[in-house]
Amino acid sequence: MREFTEQEEFWRGRFGDEYVVRNDGPELLASNLALFSDALRHAHSVRSLLEFGTNRGLNLRALHELLPHCRLSGVELNETAHAAAESLGIADVWMGSIFDYDVESTVDLTLAKGVLIHLDPELLPAAYAKLYEASERYILIVEYYNPEPVHVSYRGHENKLFKRDFAGEMLDLYDDLQLVDYGFRYRRDPGFLGTDCTWFLLEKPRRI
Repeated sequence: MREFTEQEEFWRGRFGDEYVVRNDGPELLASNLALFSDALRHAHSVRSLLEFGTNRGLNLRALHELLPHCRLSGVELNETAHAAAESLGIADVWMGSIFDYDVESTVDLTLAKGVLIHLDPELLPAAYAKLYEASERYILIVEYYNPEPVHVSYRGHENKLFKRDFAGEMLDLYDDLQLVDYGFRYRRDPGFLGTDCTWFLLEKPRRI
């Protein structure tokens, strides 16, 4: 069995448990509904979706409302978060690390929201591979953006949050990916609570 990275241990432990409790409420759900309504407007016929890093399932709850006929699934490392997501009864959530998840079948859309920023930067190519290999058509990335890689202090912790051009790196890594749409959510949005984040909808070529 491999050793977990510093970042994985961080999210598996007490900080990850506290995050589950801290990040809940109708305002966050409403913000997710607004974000995904924009981000998925050009994603057609999405009948199956896999989220890497579901946490307590706030994203899945919003997606269930927007795509009621979509088969939802997820991957979550933290035990407390996994239990909360599973208890919703709307998705099949596998417990474990993104890096240990075996892609056995594909879905119409894979999602990473607020997850890539917390991974060991050296392992990002492996995370990109999971997003790419599990997707039949679309990849949605919702993360903090910076044109150049930087790391910032996160609630007093170092080496736990990294900003970069995640979507751009995937576009460079996979020649057949295309950028379909992108947008920005501002933390001072008067209508919806949230944080500054940029979303990118990527598409793989359709199989004939």
